[in-house]
Amino acid sequence: MSLKKGSLVGGLFGLAVTVAGVVAAQDPPPKSTVSGKVDSAVQSLKKGAHEAGEAVRLQYERARTSIHNMGVASRVYGRLHWDKALAGSKVEVDVRRDGVATLTGTVPDAAARAKAVDLTKDTVGVTTVTDRLTVQTVTSPAPVTSPAPVTKP
Repeated sequence: MSLKKGSLVGGLFGLAVTVAGVVAAQDPPPKSTVSGKVDSAVQSLKKGAHEAGEAVRLQYERARTSIHNMGVASRVYGRLHWDKALAGSKVEVDVRRDGVATLTGTVPDAAARAKAVDLTKDTVGVTTVTDRLTVQTVTSPAPVTSPAPVTKP
């Protein structure tokens, strides 16, 4: 979005001049009524410009926060992705504005889980880690038995 404050104020000032010209072009009412209408129009435009400026500021702050959070999440993801102890793990990272990182997914064992949490805690921008990781459980296969020999009578 490329909205400059000067162009917004300039556009609003031009609108105020146009409104004042239209009011002045009508039958001339008493002088105090014209100046009152112009003052009212100018005040209304100032209020609108202030509200528009505040809306732009809020959107900018939201975008800035989102970009910051993406940067923190990327740093955490990079650390987890390249660590050999976490090879084969499927970990997702979500970072909120206040630096709270949430880890979800599966890891092969408890040591890998601890490593993921430690790496995340030590990442710049992370204040707290919420661990929602699960350790994969390996089921042992059923024992293979050979079939009983068949005897013929």
